[in-house]
Amino acid sequence: MTARPVLVAGTFDTKSAELTYLADRLKAAGVACKTVDLSTTGGDAGTDITAGEIAAAHPRGPKAVFTGDRGTAVSAMSQAFEAWVAASLDQIGGLISAAGSGGTALATPAMRVLPVGVPKVMISTVASGDVAPYVGPCDMMMMYSVTDVQGLNAISRQVLGNGAAAMAGMIQHPPVDAPSEAEKPGLALTMFGVTTAAVQAVAAGLEDAYEPFVFHATGVGGRSMEKLVDSGYMRAVVDLTTTEICDMMMGGVMAADEDRFGAIIRHRVPYVGSCGALDMVNFGGPATVPAHYKGRNFYEHNPQVTLMRTTAEENTRMGDWIAGRLNQMEGPVRFLLPEGGVSALDAPDLPFWDPEADAALFTAITARFIPSATRKLIRVPHHINSPEFAAAAIAALRDID
Repeated sequence: MTARPVLVAGTFDTKSAELTYLADRLKAAGVACKTVDLSTTGGDAGTDITAGEIAAAHPRGPKAVFTGDRGTAVSAMSQAFEAWVAASLDQIGGLISAAGSGGTALATPAMRVLPVGVPKVMISTVASGDVAPYVGPCDMMMMYSVTDVQGLNAISRQVLGNGAAAMAGMIQHPPVDAPSEAEKPGLALTMFGVTTAAVQAVAAGLEDAYEPFVFHATGVGGRSMEKLVDSGYMRAVVDLTTTEICDMMMGGVMAADEDRFGAIIRHRVPYVGSCGALDMVNFGGPATVPAHYKGRNFYEHNPQVTLMRTTAEENTRMGDWIAGRLNQMEGPVRFLLPEGGVSALDAPDLPFWDPEADAALFTAITARFIPSATRKLIRVPHHINSPEFAAAAIAALRDID
């Protein structure tokens, strides 16, 4: 049996039969587990960890959870469970739940708190739709329940049993080369198609000292990278492709959130950043572009992706925001400004070549950036995909780590 038990969590006041079945299947497979009640009715469901114990982890205590109003109670219990899990990470071997839409929204925020690699299984009625709001940047496994999670029958027993077996397999057969056991420290790099040459050259130039982990800058890609920094897996970050800021500020579909760079701020890991693909905002097909952007400079990357060139005014706003976040970093920082262009499309005679817009970006970053003994801005008079820029990025990281 695993030294750290798997938590079987959910609303035992309405899903007791299904959740107990999960626990029984885990125990039959030789996996230690504990049942956790997330009910908001205030009763005692006879679980190993009661709803009252979870509710006590809410910042305002149990009274904030047991309100009698389902909407506010479920939201508060989710917050309480997230806080409880965050405070109990060294006691949790895995987390599994089964629920409808409400219970899925209740349990998954706590799953996202768990480090990458800790098994997480959510069996849900909403798992065949858009699961991005539930999964976020973590390695959660979601299974569609097929029937509603309401009673045991020939179908639900099979689906729930498979979910339990998946959890048991992950617990009993952990990866042989987990990141914490790697011979080389992890290096996170962010990449878009239009910065591929830069990232490949930097990764190749540093692979003698690091194990490179490349993240596609699609919004969730940046959050995944920062999730691994938060989990302690990354020794350093080479964040050449900060394009998700464009989508966050201009309404694109591959957006960062306001916590972009937050993991670097929190953990002070060595950080080399740049302006990769800050020349573009991502939308779907042409018909999805908001009407107020009519007349802008567009490039059809493929039938499903339409790129919009950022303007000088937009670059000024982005530069100011980025510099404000860089100023909060107290660890070693080098931020590179590629003065020859920020993407494969931003070069002479190519669709997004706009020196005025790039200059506005660099000027805004420079104006707000506060240099220090550990935090420096570096101007590179070359294109981001040039060998010279890659060499500058490699030298910058070697200088601070």
